[in-house]
Amino acid sequence: MTSPDNGTTGATDLPEYAPIPQSALGPALNDQRYYVGRVERNLYWVTDGVYQSAFLTTSEGVVLFDAPPSIGPNLRRAVDEIASANGVSNRVTHLVYSHHHADHAGAAALFGGDVVRIGHEDTRRLLLRDDDPARPAPEITFRDTYTLQVGGDRVELAWRGPNHTPDNIYIHFPDHDTLMFIDVVNAGWVPIYNVNLSEDVMGYMGSSAIALSYPWTHLISGHLGRLATRDDVAVHQQYIADIEDSAREALASVDPVPFYVAAGQNMWAGVKAHLDTVTDRATAPIVAKYTGVLAAADIEEFTRTTTFQIMQSLRLDRGVGVSRPAQP
Repeated sequence: MTSPDNGTTGATDLPEYAPIPQSALGPALNDQRYYVGRVERNLYWVTDGVYQSAFLTTSEGVVLFDAPPSIGPNLRRAVDEIASANGVSNRVTHLVYSHHHADHAGAAALFGGDVVRIGHEDTRRLLLRDDDPARPAPEITFRDTYTLQVGGDRVELAWRGPNHTPDNIYIHFPDHDTLMFIDVVNAGWVPIYNVNLSEDVMGYMGSSAIALSYPWTHLISGHLGRLATRDDVAVHQQYIADIEDSAREALASVDPVPFYVAAGQNMWAGVKAHLDTVTDRATAPIVAKYTGVLAAADIEEFTRTTTFQIMQSLRLDRGVGVSRPAQP
């Protein structure tokens, strides 16, 4: 496949990647390059094909969940479109942050200063640290759980430990059969670099089981063009479990000693050769198994860096394959 030359370095002559499974794709975007659709009743979701947001229309106004800058002003258009069609107020009264990252919150300032912003206490701490005027810090914060009630609608917010970030929360809509949980599962796709650029690998690996412990049918996962299902989460779990098993096998089967002997005094050369070999051995069967099952599985760098991060977490957090002192 060759892209048109638009003057952007690296945008031409892409490799021939495997076709994207149709199951990975979502609905077509409109002329303004967004899609807005009903999830359940008065809960709606918005996507530009890469990022996702959601909102509730209530008798007291609109509650917005995340404000990705890639969608930007189209969030306002989507809210206006639905509010006009349903004959309800289009005023955004509340904005809930899933976590502090700019790619999911960087359009928050578009909705003015009178919006009530809500997030985890660490979201406030991190946004104050980052000092980004596009992401005003939440005024209402919580440590473990918070129930948001607006216009007769109820949303349960919960922090269940660090995963993608220290502050990433679970947003449950119990009356809408929906969970919003961002940056862990990509519906029909593999994670991008380093387990979706996650900061706590063990927390990331365990978070899908927490997500499945909630009752829901629809998952708003924050990325790409469609809602996720429970089956999507199960496939993601198996992908991660297969990487863990493969990394454990590679750590057990690759003898590190020859790499360090060959490197001599250059210890970092020995480290690189050893860990690259382990990672390559662990990655190969995963790429082969999931190409055609999950979109972009054959973009080897995605699975390879995710495998590297999981392998390193197994070594450093679980002690798998780490040399032990000889017993006297």
